[in-house]
Amino acid sequence: MTSAPGRRSSIFTRLLRHGFTDPSAAERLLDSPELATVRNDPVLLDALGGTADPDLALHGLVRLLEAQDGATDRQELLDTVIAAKPLRDRLLGVLGASAALAEHLARHPRDWQALVTYEPRDLHPGVEEFERGLADAADPVALRVSYRRCLLSIAARDVCGTVDVAQTAAELADLATATLRAALALAAGDAPEDAAMCRLAVVAMGKCGGHELNYVSDVDVIFVGEAAGDAEEDKALRAATRLASHMMRICSETTVEGSIWPVDANLRPEGRNGPLVRTLASHLAYYQRWAKTWEFQALLKARPVAGDLALGQEYTAALRPLVWQAAERENFVGDVQEMRRRVVANIPAAEVDRQLKLGPGGLRDVEFAVQLLQLVHGRADASLRSGTTLDALKALAAGGYVGRADAAQLDEAYRFLRSLEHRIQLHRLRRTHLVPEDEADLRRLGRSLGLRTDPVAELTREWRRHTTVVRRLHEKLFYRPLLDAVAALAPGEARLSAEAARERMVALGYADPAAALRHLEALASGVTRKAAIQRTLLPVLLGWFADSADPDAGLLNFRKVSDALGKTPWYLRLLRDEGAAAENLARVLSAGRLAPDLLMRAPEAVALLGDGDGGGLTPRSRASLEQEILAAVRRADNAVQGVTAARGVRRRELFRTAAADIVGSYGTESQPAEADQGALVDLVGGAVSDLTAATLAGTLRAVVREGWGDTLPTRFAIIGMGRFGGHELGYGSDADVLFVHEPREGVGEREASEAANKVVAEMRRLLQVPSADPPLLIDADLRPEGKSGPLVRTLASYEAYYRRWALVWERHALLRAEPVAGDEDLGRRFVELIDPLRYPAGGLDEDAVREIRRLKARMEAERLPRGADPKLHAKLGPGGLSDVEWTVQLAQLRHAGEVPGLRTTRTREALAAAREAGLMSDEDAAHLDEAWVLATRVRNAVMLVRGRAGDTFPTVPRELAAVGRYLGYGPGHAGDMLDAYRRTARRARGIVEELFYGGS
Repeated sequence: MTSAPGRRSSIFTRLLRHGFTDPSAAERLLDSPELATVRNDPVLLDALGGTADPDLALHGLVRLLEAQDGATDRQELLDTVIAAKPLRDRLLGVLGASAALAEHLARHPRDWQALVTYEPRDLHPGVEEFERGLADAADPVALRVSYRRCLLSIAARDVCGTVDVAQTAAELADLATATLRAALALAAGDAPEDAAMCRLAVVAMGKCGGHELNYVSDVDVIFVGEAAGDAEEDKALRAATRLASHMMRICSETTVEGSIWPVDANLRPEGRNGPLVRTLASHLAYYQRWAKTWEFQALLKARPVAGDLALGQEYTAALRPLVWQAAERENFVGDVQEMRRRVVANIPAAEVDRQLKLGPGGLRDVEFAVQLLQLVHGRADASLRSGTTLDALKALAAGGYVGRADAAQLDEAYRFLRSLEHRIQLHRLRRTHLVPEDEADLRRLGRSLGLRTDPVAELTREWRRHTTVVRRLHEKLFYRPLLDAVAALAPGEARLSAEAARERMVALGYADPAAALRHLEALASGVTRKAAIQRTLLPVLLGWFADSADPDAGLLNFRKVSDALGKTPWYLRLLRDEGAAAENLARVLSAGRLAPDLLMRAPEAVALLGDGDGGGLTPRSRASLEQEILAAVRRADNAVQGVTAARGVRRRELFRTAAADIVGSYGTESQPAEADQGALVDLVGGAVSDLTAATLAGTLRAVVREGWGDTLPTRFAIIGMGRFGGHELGYGSDADVLFVHEPREGVGEREASEAANKVVAEMRRLLQVPSADPPLLIDADLRPEGKSGPLVRTLASYEAYYRRWALVWERHALLRAEPVAGDEDLGRRFVELIDPLRYPAGGLDEDAVREIRRLKARMEAERLPRGADPKLHAKLGPGGLSDVEWTVQLAQLRHAGEVPGLRTTRTREALAAAREAGLMSDEDAAHLDEAWVLATRVRNAVMLVRGRAGDTFPTVPRELAAVGRYLGYGPGHAGDMLDAYRRTARRARGIVEELFYGGS
């Protein structure tokens, strides 16, 4: 039928106004013979315009009419649609939201009558009503048709708003329960002998067990079996396994009517590798001995649903007490949080921003937070033991375990996210948790949720708003009530009891919960602005502290810093307004002793943590450090003041470096941990070496200025040796140096020597004067003749000594010599003097090589501390720093005369040059580099954690755990760390045996 132009224009406009996106196609459908009697009825058009997708609803209605048996049935449907508003809203609502259910109706055109009934019992059906709806299904295909018919009624109530999202999820779980019972009955009917031989209970887990199922989801179950009567247990279990497997196939297999949903039994003991059906005693033995934390978390939702319900009740009654003891397990909170992090980490990068369930701020964040609180407090409070997320959240708020405002926000966000998830799945009845990208899909979803003005923009805005709320609250949920418990600032609101607060602190890993609660009380009590800001900050900070190996120290250190800086206006503002500053501070304060000690001596250095892009933690160049220190020395009245200023800069910059190292090692919420461990080693080595050089330059200037004015009677240079010269200093390293001078014209040798020695003595004294700043020890033992030789020599004296007396070990030591302070020209000439010694043109003769090997062997035998485990000694043990460095340095002594790339003081650069020159394989070089980096990281970690230098792993468990955390190992994995170190060192030692001792 062709419309007149004027009429067409009018209908086209009306269709657009009613929400159709393809008015031309809609007009053709309205002109179809099936709608001939109602095409001009305004009721129909208004009803279609009220659906999520009017185009989809109209298309589905036409298909349904076409599928009717004849004109009589077609007219009956049309008359009912026009006359009965409940049916009209239900049917068109489903057709506009679900293409899959429209397809079902087209295949089963009389099923629309399932939506006609509108009685109280129909509004809130339960398991019994659904069992009646499935009762006529005599085979798996019929069961699928009956299931979809029941699902049709649930979807109709859902899209019309007759029930809320929680009731919809409960109905879906009840339908799943009825379906499992029907499937098990079909399986038993096919194998009556198996059914008679065993008792089989089906225990629902996950969302089905929690009475909060999705439209399309795996139904998680666990099977429990026992022998019936006099049957043998083994035979009975085999029979139960056959029944369970058949039941699963009935639900999961695809037929001409599609499938229902997969039945997933992988939450059972041992997962896929364990038997499908176990006895109750076998289940109990497994959970008592082998189960992991997540398995107890999963049992929160266990609920018998099918088969032998009495046996199912016995199962839950036996295991329930174990669930509520899970919070007492070592590393409980860490295990749960690590599992959540693993889930997020496994999401494909392209899907993270669209993941409604698993992504940050998604449904799983709410569920994990609620379950964590249930497990901690449910043992003492039975009201918290609901398997349903929203019911548990309500109980947590009622008991004061969660703030009421936080609970209300999470409840709203969870309901929105679940509603969005339901509507996404309902469209095609496919299992997905991804928000679609197609605009038409987003428009349909937005309209289905009542967002009609600008559905796409409104949906995106609401979705982001709710995920932001969840991200902000899901950890705060755990910590906020601790503050309310100690601050007593919420009249009329239930608060955690003292015992509940203590339990929560223990679960978080605090060794002294009473002291921790006292710190919280001191920080958060009162009505001052300072206390109010602390109450905002502490919930998040407590989470970060708990993520460390020593949360007690983190909280104590935070209290100390806050006591010192709490009255300064910028401190709390910095932490409140810049998320990076607060998180960086939490990491630094709980990572060990060194960084907090440095910070406590000058708390204002916390400002370095505040640059949101991390620039505040970037180590400064040697030139800028020297400029600042020399300027401070010029302003000082005397050498003591000048060196004090230089040491103050050194303390601040050591803190900056340590903080950058810690933050890079731990990672933050916005920036993952640095994957390149070598980069962190280079950062620390370069920064500390530059800082030491700048400090020595400033101290030299201060001493010369006070004793001789602008000019010292002798030119004076400081040569860095060892790790200092190699730009590889650690936090606890001494400064290995040589001192060289050259009398100025007209100055006698004796006068020059006396001046140079006075400078050295005064520098060493001033840099070690007890003060709030860490001392800098100067070690000159690598000078000619060692401790027996003069402390300072002229350049000519060095030349004479080296020409006549230089020993192999001295030439070896000179490989790391590099000028670091003082007269640049003198330093350059010293390097020219020693280059032929350390990079000999013809390499080393065999006697020299044997001497080096002998020295190395003697050092291994004599210098290793008594009682130390050689395999875990990072410096002198097999595969440690000494092994790698001597191997590289032997290659330099033998080949640097011909290979310019080897002429470097830096170990990693020399190692790379040896590889490029073909002196070792790529694989050997990589293993040696890995071992050297790891050993260096261990030494840095020990200093950061203990506050004093060390070459071996700590023996105190907390300190060992902190070293592990720095090296990237989670709670409970210290043994893995030690094994990995031994493995890496053992591999490196094998290479050293070949390259260093093998005569290659």
